[in-house]
This record gives sequence, structure tokens and C-alpha cells, in this order.
Amino acid sequence: MQSAADDAVSTIIEKWSAAFRKLDADALAALYSRHALFYGSNPTLYRGSEGVVAYFNALPRWRAPTVQFTDVMIAQVSSDLINFAGIANFDLGEEVSPLSVKITWVILREDGDWKIVSHHVSSKTPLIEP
Repeated sequence: MQSAADDAVSTIIEKWSAAFRKLDADALAALYSRHALFYGSNPTLYRGSEGVVAYFNALPRWRAPTVQFTDVMIAQVSSDLINFAGIANFDLGEEVSPLSVKITWVILREDGDWKIVSHHVSSKTPLIEP
């Protein structure tokens, strides 16, 4: 049986994936808090929904991008805060090799709706060997 946190994250993943397929920066930004901090696939820190729009508008215009989330872990911190971690597997079409990254979101209930307040992706390749 899914919890309320599982349902909230599933809904965000579904909306995020659908908007990413269209590279719809406005629809993606609508999933983020106005106070969001966003580290995507480049070293720039983007802030707020305007930053999220800028990030997604700057991406290449792939013909048929898709994303699948795997290894999803969800921890409800409080009634208004959810931690999410997983792997985002991107298929960007024939012209680009598939890309898989570690992804974390902090999701906050804001104005009665769940919003991503922190977004961070990083390489699956270790930076330091144990």
C-alpha cells in the first residue's frame, strides 16, 4: 500500500517525465518552489522558478527525449516535507548516448501543493574510490 508521500512523489515524477518529453520549461518550472535551488547537468546553480525555466530552455532541443526513474527511495520527513533519491535514466535519442545520473529532490508542501524546493543531480561515476 502506497503512502501519501509515495503518491505525491509518483505524481511529481509523472508530471516531470511528461513535461521533459516535450522539453516544456514552463510545465517543469511549475513543479518547483519559487524558492527552489537547482543543480542540473551543468555547474551553474539556478534559483527559483525563473532559474528552472532558464535551465530547461537552454537544453538542446532533442527530438524525442525520455526519462525513467529507477532505484527510487522516499522518506517523509514531516507532514509537509519529503526527501527523494533515485536514478534518472535519460534517453535523448540516437544523436546522444543514454545518460543516467543520481538525483535527489527535497519536496515541500507549498500553498497546498507539493513542490520541489531542492534539485540536485550528480554523476554515477565515483569521484573518490573507497
